Amino acid sequence: MRILLVSRIDNQDALVFAAKIKALLEKGGSEVVFERDTARSLDIPGCSLEDSHTDAVIIIGGDGTILRTIQQMERPVPVLGINWGEVGFLADLEPSEALDFVQKLEYGFPVEERMRITLSDDSTCLGTALNEALIVTSRPAKMLKFSIIIDGVTTEQFRADGLLISTPTGSTAYAMSAGGPIIDPRIQGFLLVPLAPYLLSSRPHLISSDRLLEVKLESAKPASLVIDGQKTIDLGTSITIAVKKSAYPALFVDVKRNFFEKVDNKLRKL
Repeated sequence: MRILLVSRIDNQDALVFAAKIKALLEKGGSEVVFERDTARSLDIPGCSLEDSHTDAVIIIGGDGTILRTIQQMERPVPVLGINWGEVGFLADLEPSEALDFVQKLEYGFPVEERMRITLSDDSTCLGTALNEALIVTSRPAKMLKFSIIIDGVTTEQFRADGLLISTPTGSTAYAMSAGGPIIDPRIQGFLLVPLAPYLLSSRPHLISSDRLLEVKLESAKPASLVIDGQKTIDLGTSITIAVKKSAYPALFVDVKRNFFEKVDNKLRKL
């Protein structure tokens, strides 16, 4: 089994832990390589995600590190997150339990799929998100005007500071802080959460991924699209964005942990 190791590089303890994981995996017969930035921080050779050709990627860091790594993948590879951040909803293991789990990791491990969303303007792909896409004004304290179009019908129009288009996985991220519900990641749907809407009647919506969803922006103020907090795109003042279920879900090593139990434990840390 070939495994790529990724670590946050701003924390020396995380890098030391990554070296421990490498030694443990190699002792079990696996081939282990470090991602290029991680390797550079350890002053050893490394390789890029595209060139690694691995069976799994182990990521030591918080949600930001995990999202950034998945964004860089050209093809889905199962990831295993070890939490070295604050709460870490995407990380299934804490450092105290990671060594024991990794020691038992064998080829053929179970994998859990997580839905992603693809956003496009006409035929141009703007990006793919695992957590959420955020449409927000480029100028602080300015409202934007949105129209929500479902199966070709305009179902709602509202003004707000911004709009979150979230996956079920992202329901425990920004969307939760903005007042959205926690959603079972097995559900296939789009969660729309207006940010500080002008009217209180503008509430979060959960829409089936089988429907054709379009978000139309019409505003005198320029807006930006932020994908998973990693990529920012200028949208201007008028655009219609089509939202679809991605053909390529994110893949996570299944550690056999109940989602709702994990969320409850994570929320107790906030």
